[in-house]
Amino acid sequence: MPQPVILSDVGKVLIDFDFSIAARRLAQQCDHPAETVLTLFDDIKVPYEVGDIDDVEFIRQGRELTGFRGAEKELEAIWCEIFEQNEAMHATLGALAGKLPMHLLSNTNELHKAYFLREYPIFQHFQGGVFSHTARCAKPGEEIFLKTIEQLDLDPARTFYIDDLAPNIATAERLGFRTFHYSFAKHPQFQAELDEWLSAQGIG
Repeated sequence: MPQPVILSDVGKVLIDFDFSIAARRLAQQCDHPAETVLTLFDDIKVPYEVGDIDDVEFIRQGRELTGFRGAEKELEAIWCEIFEQNEAMHATLGALAGKLPMHLLSNTNELHKAYFLREYPIFQHFQGGVFSHTARCAKPGEEIFLKTIEQLDLDPARTFYIDDLAPNIATAERLGFRTFHYSFAKHPQFQAELDEWLSAQGIG
């Protein structure tokens, strides 16, 4: 029988992000204002997140669409250096290390994934996960959840799923997961509900 598991989204749960940081830095190296430069990525962002284009093609098209004057590595850095760790969640999950498996389920891209896994200690608590760019599908669709259940051998009824977006929570609930619709301001409520769930699973 599958054991209890924590399954977590990444952005706005484990780490915060602010794309306006990237927009301001991009604007310094191209002829588009910070207020609109990120819209130039609209047509390639989703294909990149579901693996239809790779890192090299994303950066190539990003430079072309924006007229970015810097080097490829500089654009990669600007794209990635937008995150900040959620220290409250880091403390919560750190206290559970070794008590139960923890996995990730995220709509993300390879550059972001490689960066946040490398840079932020909170990800040391996780044993792996499923990511949209390798699964070739994305939340809130059911397909990525079903792939996650199969790949990680999850029992949704014994899996505590955390996400900041209501459509993703709705899909998870429809598939039988225990869920929490997270925001940074709701962390005390999250801690209380997680503790209650852990107790019910026999985890102290």
